[in-house]
Amino acid sequence: MLTERQRLILSAIVDDYIRSAEPVGSRSISKREDVGFSPATIRNEMSDLEEMGYLEQPHTSAGRIPSHKGYRYYVDHLLKYAIPTKQELEIMKGFFAGKIQEMEQVIQQVAIILSNLTNYTSIVLGPEVFSTSLKALQIIPLDDRKAVAIIVTNTGLVENKLVTIPEGVSISEIEKVVNLLNARLKNIPLIQLKAKLYNEIADELRKHVSRYEELIHIVENAVTSDDEDRIFLSGMTNMLIQPEFKNVEKVKSILDMLEETPMLMKLFDNTPAGIQVRIGEENHMEPINDCSLITATYSIDDQVLGTIGILGPTRMEYGKVISLLDYLSKDLATLLARWYK
Repeated sequence: MLTERQRLILSAIVDDYIRSAEPVGSRSISKREDVGFSPATIRNEMSDLEEMGYLEQPHTSAGRIPSHKGYRYYVDHLLKYAIPTKQELEIMKGFFAGKIQEMEQVIQQVAIILSNLTNYTSIVLGPEVFSTSLKALQIIPLDDRKAVAIIVTNTGLVENKLVTIPEGVSISEIEKVVNLLNARLKNIPLIQLKAKLYNEIADELRKHVSRYEELIHIVENAVTSDDEDRIFLSGMTNMLIQPEFKNVEKVKSILDMLEETPMLMKLFDNTPAGIQVRIGEENHMEPINDCSLITATYSIDDQVLGTIGILGPTRMEYGKVISLLDYLSKDLATLLARWYK
């Protein structure tokens, strides 16, 4: 438990560091009207906060910066939510008041608005990107080399894809593959099918059919979900303007991760409903160990349709981002409810 004075000083340090990106010293904190303690008192408390793991000192002669533990305490106990400015509200209201023809346009524009308003990277997962799952798969041969793969989803969507049958692969082998896949992949979200296919199905196919690698490739083409195209990013280069990311290799590893759909999906796996804040290593991915990810789900009748995320440095304007996400996710849910109903 922190004392009230420690809480006040920690909050002031986090606020100042978010604004300046420079280590915070005791003298600058003492000048704040809302603190009211001497530099000596503040130095002692800063030393105690560092010893408890809430602050770090990057250099011996420098001030302190918040640690990941310090940010977590700040978000959980000290955060003051920022009310969107009049200009921000006008931008968001103007978008939702406009005439929008396509779902993809909505999702893309939400991503752009968020990245522009926050100067961070936005990630928006379109409706049903998680919930649409496989109900049945059929592969119907047209001749010796061509077949039609038919995908039926739990939402009633039916997709047909023309696939090429490898030379020498028999109809009976294709039937074995289809039966196995229907048994093992039914009710699996389409976005996860490719990973399941290689991680769990490949070894079993090897036992039952010859030339299983070519058959896996056929199935991969058949089940690859178009929902991957409904993952929208904006502001990826905003990472370059953050002082923390002057290291080119660090930025490159983050950008590489953002370009990999399976990595993005893993990042959003098991995201609880509502607004969530993951700080640093809580994201469980090395490229973003120095980043924070704030997510907000949007729902209709308690059914989660998708997720909006903001990725930025741990020195993030948490109060502002959370308020914007809360506002946009609710308005997006309202808009989608009108479309769905």
